Amino acid sequence: MTSTLDLSSAAWRKSSYSDGGANNCVEVADSYPGLVSGRDSKTPAGPPLILAAATWSGFVDGVKAEAGVLTFG
Repeated sequence: MTSTLDLSSAAWRKSSYSDGGANNCVEVADSYPGLVSGRDSKTPAGPPLILAAATWSGFVDGVKAEAGVLTFG
């Protein structure tokens, strides 16, 4: 059985590293317990990336280690 997460009411936040230009806008929504969703703000109707919160945390830690601090808010 496949279920689809309804993200129509999700509160999306842009990365603090997004420059606000047309090409660099990553957004996340973490208002669903245990899950974090990511999307490209240029194509908000496109498919989001949905990860377990622990997986997202590991991803962010890896990015921080490689490129400095990454924050969303």
